[in-house]
Amino acid sequence: MTAASAGFSAEEKAAMKDRAAELKADARRGKAEEKAAADAATMREKIEGMPQPDRGMAERLHEIVGGAAPDLLPKLFYGQPAWTRDGKPVVFFRSGQQDKERYSTLGFSSKANLDEPSGFWPTSYALTELNDETATTIARLVTRAAS
Repeated sequence: MTAASAGFSAEEKAAMKDRAAELKADARRGKAEEKAAADAATMREKIEGMPQPDRGMAERLHEIVGGAAPDLLPKLFYGQPAWTRDGKPVVFFRSGQQDKERYSTLGFSSKANLDEPSGFWPTSYALTELNDETATTIARLVTRAAS
């Protein structure tokens, strides 16, 4: 049997294997991007259905989190807006009106990088108004949480 009829060379086989891996990765990435887009749309719909003032706060939070930590992906978590990494919430918003509570809550999960050397730090905040000062503080916290 000649070398020409023996089949593919080791280099050709490696190239085909690499190409197959690239196509598989592209397919996964496409599915992940489609899922992320669908999650973002679902979250926008949920926010649009919230009563004011929670809707306004959730819309502004979505902008703040997107600007401060663009790598966090929007997703509903227990029916409320959250921003996730690897499918796990890092930052979340709980509508006080939907929960029949006195105030809404901005919270951070154990995935958030907020640890203090003292061993004591807040993981959630009551939120009744989102003004420019509050927005600046939230952006700083989200940037730190996502780092």
